[in-house]
Amino acid sequence: MSELKDAGVMIRLAVQAMVKAGVDIPLLMSKLGIDESYLKTAHLRTPHNAQPLFWGLLEDQTGDPDIGLHLGQHLPTFKGQVIEYLFLSSPTFGDGIRRALNYQRLISDVAESSLTVESDISYIKVITAPGGAPSIRHFNECFAQAVIDFFKSITDDAFTPEHLEFDHNQPQNVDEVKRVFGCDVKFDCDENRIYFDTALLDRPSPHAEPELLALHEQFASEQVARIEKEDIVVQVNRVIAELLDSGDLTLEAVAERLEIKPRSLRTKLADIGTNFNQLLADFRYNLARRLLADTYETIDEIVYLTGFSEPSTFYRAFKRWSGMTPIEYRKSRQ
Repeated sequence: MSELKDAGVMIRLAVQAMVKAGVDIPLLMSKLGIDESYLKTAHLRTPHNAQPLFWGLLEDQTGDPDIGLHLGQHLPTFKGQVIEYLFLSSPTFGDGIRRALNYQRLISDVAESSLTVESDISYIKVITAPGGAPSIRHFNECFAQAVIDFFKSITDDAFTPEHLEFDHNQPQNVDEVKRVFGCDVKFDCDENRIYFDTALLDRPSPHAEPELLALHEQFASEQVARIEKEDIVVQVNRVIAELLDSGDLTLEAVAERLEIKPRSLRTKLADIGTNFNQLLADFRYNLARRLLADTYETIDEIVYLTGFSEPSTFYRAFKRWSGMTPIEYRKSRQ
């Protein structure tokens, strides 16, 4: 796995919360370089390393130094996802947590959540944002609220955090953080943890259905398998980028770099409805568009950078992809 990603539901919930909070969504999307239609992409997964950028821009735009904390109050409850169904159809709340942890990649590739059970107070470790940017605090506090609200919804409000620990630095307005979470909060800790009464783990689910549970687990397994298959696309694109100027851009060369057999690579790509030639064309097209729109590179240089042998071949390919010549496309983007 190369680029770590989050489930698209995370940004969709954030957008719904921003609408309620009165945030100018088009302005933020413009700053992020994202078209709003992108959010409707089927099976959307967004780069996890973009979290600091997203929250940093959101803080700058709103002027709210506690934007993650406050946006979390507007989050709609996490509904209609297979993780929710796993919880509801499990015999107890504890069983639901344990099952959901088996499929946490459906939420994020970086999810390494775990449940630690102790006699009176137990805790669940939750994910954090990447890097040391100050804006990771916003992600941590917003995501923790999403988890707590979800736990409340599936326990009929019986779930209440005893206290929280965050791995980010202590903010200036500690009292505001404690007010929102309704419990004691510690900072500069090793991990992000939500502590709660151990007795809640044995709370029975009124919706427990063994037959449905088996179906939900099967569906969750299929979704994880689909994500794992799509990992190969990221790996192929990485190798394409490495080999682009080598003149040896073949499926066989990429397979060798990935240390798998060409037939196996061809099969893996076919399983997700694509092929090597399509991935190569998409990579070249996206790179060409970016270079034409965002740089002053000459056409001859772009021909070289996109791995074409001569300008005429590049011109024909770009016209086929976009319906415009490279020069026409560049003018349309200026």
